[in-house]
Amino acid sequence: MTDSEKAKLKEIISSRIEETKEEITELQELVKPIPLDASIGRVSRMDAINNKTINESSLREKTQQLKKLERAKENAEADNFGLCSRCGEEIPFGRLEYMPHTTRCVKCVG
Repeated sequence: MTDSEKAKLKEIISSRIEETKEEITELQELVKPIPLDASIGRVSRMDAINNKTINESSLREKTQQLKKLERAKENAEADNFGLCSRCGEEIPFGRLEYMPHTTRCVKCVG
């Protein structure tokens, strides 16, 4: 991996961290408890509970993604950054650009 590719990946990781933090903040607002005294009908309440469950799942996924991105940011300075943790081959830049938190190449994932 070239120095310019590494620098670009660091920018991408930082950008994705900020985006993910914003998404987490939005999801935290959406998963707040539904007050019992809210004047909504039974069906609307069921929809709200269903949406809350979906948003809670999204929040868990985004939190995990944030942890992976922060770990990638920490590892960006390491000599083995961009190398597959399983086979040791270089992970293609396009894959890292799309998924900067990945630690395995395509053939080792599957």
